[in-house]
Amino acid sequence: MHRRAIATGFVVGLSLLTTLSLTFGSFAVAVAVPDGPGGEPTAVPRTGFETSGGAHWTSQEQEQSFLGAVDRLSERTSVRRIGTTRQGRPLQEVRIGAQRATTTVLLVCSQHGNEPAGREACLTTVRDLALTRDRAMLRFLEHTAVLVVPTANPDGRASNTRKNSEGVDINRDHVALRTAEAAAIATVLRDRHPDVVYDLHEYWAVPGYYDKDLFDLWPRNLNTSPGLREQAQVLSGDYVRRAARSAGLSTGTYGIWTDPGTGAPVKQVAGDGQERILRNTAAVKHAIALLIESRADAATEAERTSPEANRRRRVASQLTGLGGLFSFMTDRREAIEAATARSRLAGHRDQGPLYLAGADNTRPRPAEILDPPPCGYRLTAAQYERVGTQLALHGLELYRMPDGGAMAPLRQPLRSLVPLLLDGRAHFGLTAAEPIDRC
Repeated sequence: MHRRAIATGFVVGLSLLTTLSLTFGSFAVAVAVPDGPGGEPTAVPRTGFETSGGAHWTSQEQEQSFLGAVDRLSERTSVRRIGTTRQGRPLQEVRIGAQRATTTVLLVCSQHGNEPAGREACLTTVRDLALTRDRAMLRFLEHTAVLVVPTANPDGRASNTRKNSEGVDINRDHVALRTAEAAAIATVLRDRHPDVVYDLHEYWAVPGYYDKDLFDLWPRNLNTSPGLREQAQVLSGDYVRRAARSAGLSTGTYGIWTDPGTGAPVKQVAGDGQERILRNTAAVKHAIALLIESRADAATEAERTSPEANRRRRVASQLTGLGGLFSFMTDRREAIEAATARSRLAGHRDQGPLYLAGADNTRPRPAEILDPPPCGYRLTAAQYERVGTQLALHGLELYRMPDGGAMAPLRQPLRSLVPLLLDGRAHFGLTAAEPIDRC
């Protein structure tokens, strides 16, 4: 079977590849697809969004067909099922890159079902990485495994709702793991140990006060390793926002309204340190995490009269951010690996305070600071029976007790997560286990 180079321009005139302006060169290259049995060129897989010119978002059926075609055409791609929604839809992880890759980045797309632009950007990025023939990109994929959860909330996407079919906001379930969707993401975090987690969302603007083209936010939870927060802020300011500004987009910090005259903050509407939000959960689990939010409502009169133009702009904004992300992965590989390695090792030292609340912009109350923390928590048999599945999904290290209970020591890689799950004073904990001062 021969492989043929075929250009991959976006059918509505926007090249999805050139939107990703990377320091190692343009993505605007040919991709490799095999010739058919008779020697005829095989068509490049396209999403429903692309084939409709942005008139329609990609349906679930189109997504499944698209991912299957990409998987068949690419030797460097694999698709695995990581869960099933309440309504029976598949939750999937796509992996692109060499098995020997040393750095891993995870894209989580459309946790909120009515925020589809990130999902479209993720789908086309899967194809473009899977089929690229660009030498610089191939070198990138030799060292970097790119994981993608292309539709993190399939039921919500089908109904165009923020929440899943059980009425739960998935991005508030990354501690309790009551939903299949959050459990699937926890499985990826546990099994793949991504160095970087990039969470794609959309928001609706308040003109004058809260209306940037692209917002982002790093982990604010105080249990985040300082090195991880520093790298997340570098990813934000030096890469994602710089790429956005280069593309003519305005940027800002998610969750903070600013005075249109002075630029001073006037109101905070989101962006706290809750451990149950993915960017915070992922950071406590040793990833450099970033939330990204593109503007969903019409930004111009042309967009108000053309839904297609609005959708294309939203997807282009997300792709611009992804360009900054991949530049970050290339430029700062050693710093990324060093920061995540230090964070993972810190738990074994079992030193320093832990925090049940607070954020990098909000001081915790004294009662919310564990200083010194206990050396572990003991669960009764009944407690373990009730929450053992969630603890296993998180990857917590436990010692089973003869009475059927369990002991969760703090001296482990997920040290910072233990009290957030098991301390009775934690705001979103699973159960009130018994603190143990002497282990």
